[in-house]
Amino acid sequence: MATGKRNYRPSPAAAYSVCTEGFKGLVTNYSLAAERLKNNPRHRDYLEAVSQSQLEKLHIILRDHMQGHSLEHSLASFQLDPDQDLNKLDDEELARKKGQMDELFEKNRRRKDDADFVYDLEVEFSKSTREKCSWDDESDNEF
Repeated sequence: MATGKRNYRPSPAAAYSVCTEGFKGLVTNYSLAAERLKNNPRHRDYLEAVSQSQLEKLHIILRDHMQGHSLEHSLASFQLDPDQDLNKLDDEELARKKGQMDELFEKNRRRKDDADFVYDLEVEFSKSTREKCSWDDESDNEF
């Protein structure tokens, strides 16, 4: 029986512009927004296998898309750049970068129980990558 009316069912992406970072300012934390989405009874079954960090990244990509940024721009923000000045980032972006560094550290961390663990590992670094500074020359003469 058609009444001529359409049912309106908002998607989580449509609700994003209303309730998350940068638009209405209600939720400014991506992890909180991802947690709410994952714990929502309507979406819980579908998002059960999706990790919290994947949902956070999805929120950031969605925010960037709604602000007119390209996918490449969004994906580049997830890469760690060793030359990037972290002092110039806002608190939220800095926390996200620190989280990425923590994840990378834990991934590369060696524990005593690991098969390739070596106690007191010494690594030689090449001298060519060292930068010269004027104060280095002065301190060599003092000793």
